[in-house]
Amino acid sequence: MQAPDPRAVRILDKASADAFVAGLMATMRDLDAVLASESDGVRAGRIREAMVEGPRKAELASAYLNGLEAAKANAIALARFAPSGIETLKAAHRRFTAVVEMNQTVLATARTVSEGLIRTLADELGKASTSTVYGRPSAAPSPYGRNAGRAPLVLSRSL
Repeated sequence: MQAPDPRAVRILDKASADAFVAGLMATMRDLDAVLASESDGVRAGRIREAMVEGPRKAELASAYLNGLEAAKANAIALARFAPSGIETLKAAHRRFTAVVEMNQTVLATARTVSEGLIRTLADELGKASTSTVYGRPSAAPSPYGRNAGRAPLVLSRSL
């Protein structure tokens, strides 16, 4: 679904200003719910379930960003027809920014932890396949390169 072009949105009266503010607030609420669900799933270790709503998240994020652009393009009309709506949007945007930052922190933490686990596992597998001679790690010479005797690390994505 293609989000409307922000330049095409024109606020001409109080009703359209109120409808615009209500629509943008609804988009923020929906996106907030998706982000909270995703963050909760990642925290609980249910990554696959947490990422199910990825397409919906992308669609809502696009609609939200287009809504912000439309708000900027219609700032004078919004200030004239819905000044309280602008304050409501600003307050909601501040709260929403905190939700987005928390979501990004959770995702970055999960990524860092998973990369660390993979790196540690690869290091341990590498140590196990290295023979020692007189207590020092060594590898038999190979005409095929340094790591010819090592097996690749294989991961199962079905877990």
